[in-house]
Amino acid sequence: MKVSIFGMGYVGVVSGACFAKDGHEVIGVDLSQTKVDLLNEGKSPIVEEGIAELVQEMVSCGRLSATLDATDAVLKTDVSCISVGTPSRENGSLDLHAIEMVSGQIGAVLKDKDKPHTIVVRSTLLPGTTRDLIVPALEKASGKVVGRDIHVCYNPEFLREGSSIRDFYDPPYTIIGQTGTEAGDAGAALYSGVEAPVHRVSIEVAEGIKYVCNCFHALKVGFANEIGVIMKSLGVDSYPVMKLVCEDTKLNISPAYLMPGYAFGGSCLPKDVRALVYAARTNDVDVPMLSALMPSNRIHTERAVKMVMDTGERDIAMIGLSFKAGTDDLRESPLVLLAKALIGNGCRLRIWDPEVVEAKLMGSNRDYIESAIPHIGELLSNDLNQVLDGAKVAVVGNGKGADIGLLQNWANDNVLIDLQRVSNDLRGSSSKYDGICW
Repeated sequence: MKVSIFGMGYVGVVSGACFAKDGHEVIGVDLSQTKVDLLNEGKSPIVEEGIAELVQEMVSCGRLSATLDATDAVLKTDVSCISVGTPSRENGSLDLHAIEMVSGQIGAVLKDKDKPHTIVVRSTLLPGTTRDLIVPALEKASGKVVGRDIHVCYNPEFLREGSSIRDFYDPPYTIIGQTGTEAGDAGAALYSGVEAPVHRVSIEVAEGIKYVCNCFHALKVGFANEIGVIMKSLGVDSYPVMKLVCEDTKLNISPAYLMPGYAFGGSCLPKDVRALVYAARTNDVDVPMLSALMPSNRIHTERAVKMVMDTGERDIAMIGLSFKAGTDDLRESPLVLLAKALIGNGCRLRIWDPEVVEAKLMGSNRDYIESAIPHIGELLSNDLNQVLDGAKVAVVGNGKGADIGLLQNWANDNVLIDLQRVSNDLRGSSSKYDGICW
């Protein structure tokens, strides 16, 4: 393929050199005469392991060059990649000036180009930016229509400084956010020499994944550091502790607990978070991330209460009460907290949970629910139809054993609030369906 890359910074140079290595003809475009001259001399404008040799080799064989002339670059290529910077402003928002300028620049050239052209956006952008800023800028400058005359896809990069060439050829996956099949085909074709799964998704999912990954990496660094200082204050070497944490690939370094849903609860997580934060505070160790976990969890419960109250209805059915489906453990269940809050707000509540039978509750489990909701027996029923009868809103907490078909039919005329995404069949079951995180 013939490819032009706008922005010869870190991502642009590495991507351009690697695309050229895979056989594509690449023209780099930049506003800096110095960068353009260096590249055309076979020298890399960035410092990175292996990049100097790769740039020299690709320039020597004629597959990599650079120019200041955007018009010439677009006219000579089939695909244009946008890799310009999106730096932070003082208030944390992104400076999108360069993105908008380059999009308009490319669009103006495409106005007089007869062949279809594909734009591959690689700059890091918040979800919605491609559709709301780049696509309009392209269409306004070109007078053409994206999806018909111009194809646009979003292709996030996952290149780490210091190992970017290795990361290019050994990524966890290749993400192509596409506005249409042709756009996705062109984007995927750039990586025909890379052995990795290719996921073709919506533009917004592709934009979002880069931010989620980077925030998760930042979260992991912050978490490890806070654990480290707490362990040190307790006289424990944090390295063997965290080494064991990382060895657990079933629960710790795994998909477990990483799908959006309702708040955490039970007899372990809240208690242990509070205890570790208390230990840190006792030893004068400030751990703002861990200290924020319980308030964050409480706010998520409050979010669910607000969703119900905002419906304006007060006849509510709750599907599930225990903190985890398939158990009768009510201790610190966020669903119990939700039920208590709804009752306090004047809601008429009925609850279905086949595992929770008042007569069988005992010990600390019984003590907890009787202190939280003293008249729980009056609210419980093992008949889902009976619980739904007369309700205007159903809140699905844990829906194990629930008749999904029954809930779908019921949702045709009533509001269904899903806190756990218990079944994808419920999504789209009616216009009154709403998920807490989706």
